[in-house]
Amino acid sequence: MDAFFHSQLARDFILAFAISNIVLGLLVFFTCRCLPGFQFARGLMQNKNYLKLYKFHCYLWLLFLVSVMVHAVFAINFML
Repeated sequence: MDAFFHSQLARDFILAFAISNIVLGLLVFFTCRCLPGFQFARGLMQNKNYLKLYKFHCYLWLLFLVSVMVHAVFAINFML
């Protein structure tokens, strides 16, 4: 199993989860319940596509946390 965490596939997983962490982190931020209170985000609440994404905020948190944990496991084992 130690050889797996030092393989090219493990590096690819680390990179893929790092990118997903960035994307999911931004999605979590932009679907935050307090965001509509800011001036720059008031127009978002009028957008139907944004409102469809907005209702999935709690699920995005869950995906983000799982992605961070998997990324951490791969990265820590890669460094050892």
